[in-house]
Amino acid sequence: MKKHNFSAGPSILPQSVLLKASEAIVDYNNTGLSLIEISHRSKEFVDIMENARALALELLGLEGKGYKALFLQGGASTQFLMVAMNLLEKRAGYLNTGAWSAKAIKEAKKLDDIYEVASSADANYNYIPKGYDVPSDYDYFHCTSNNTIFGTQMKSFPKTSVPMVCDMSSDIFSRVIDYSQFDLIYAGAQKNMGPAGTTLVVIKEDILGKVSRDIPSIMDYKLHIKAGSMFNTPPVFPVYTTMLTLEWLKGLGGVAAIAEENEKKSRLMYSEIDLNPLFKGFAAKDDRSMMNATFNLTNDNLKETFETMLKEAGISAVNGHRSVGGYRASMYNALPLDSVKALVEVMSELEAKA
Repeated sequence: MKKHNFSAGPSILPQSVLLKASEAIVDYNNTGLSLIEISHRSKEFVDIMENARALALELLGLEGKGYKALFLQGGASTQFLMVAMNLLEKRAGYLNTGAWSAKAIKEAKKLDDIYEVASSADANYNYIPKGYDVPSDYDYFHCTSNNTIFGTQMKSFPKTSVPMVCDMSSDIFSRVIDYSQFDLIYAGAQKNMGPAGTTLVVIKEDILGKVSRDIPSIMDYKLHIKAGSMFNTPPVFPVYTTMLTLEWLKGLGGVAAIAEENEKKSRLMYSEIDLNPLFKGFAAKDDRSMMNATFNLTNDNLKETFETMLKEAGISAVNGHRSVGGYRASMYNALPLDSVKALVEVMSELEAKA
């Protein structure tokens, strides 16, 4: 039985993508060669890379607007430092909304002055700060759009006169927003795009080349852009699988279409959390994530019963992060509505038994 996969990442991928990707491992497009043994300089893979980059810009509505898409290695964690190396000259502002933004701050501080414009650490990151200002003398402003661990999500973004950088690792391609308000977006693939191993970076070219430091070649966005994401050997399989996922998303109708499905899933999930007295949400209601619903039992004596019921229903990976505890239902793009229905049914059955 195929399990209902609520993993926070690496996470669920469309079944059609998994099948096509598995076929390519054995024989890519009847070439007689596996995808993972052909040259990354071959026409076959160059076409894959160019298509993946073009699809990313198309689905974000950024075609012809001065942006370039890159597929790089090192995960979003490498971008914590890479962003600062390429953009930080004197000082920058960061919004601290969770574990990953805190790590981004830590890395950037190794280079120069970093200021927290606001933080929700005082309440264990269960809300998104509001009402803060971003000074005009900052080199850039950095935020994290969705926080997987704590289940919060930015519903709006500040108007700034400085470049805005956003870590969208866990909600890119999931909702309709104006992506052109950002000057640089980065996202690890393993939530809404593909398997772990590549990171999408979408960058407006005109923000580059303004720092005085000598940037190491492998960390220089301009060199990666010039090389078309081929400055070093790219992660072939993750890029290919990401391309397939973006093609799948385009076939559904793009970001607008998947956003409707994601809203249905989150409404159903949060309705059960709010109406069922055995459960309590972790995140502030106004800041709840559409991707990661975090919640706890109101009676810990029911923990064993609940988890047995989850296992029997084929529901996988709903345990919360160790820093928060409780439960987390990650509802990324490829998770079907039926999986959320299955989880809600178990939660409802637990109430009937209690």
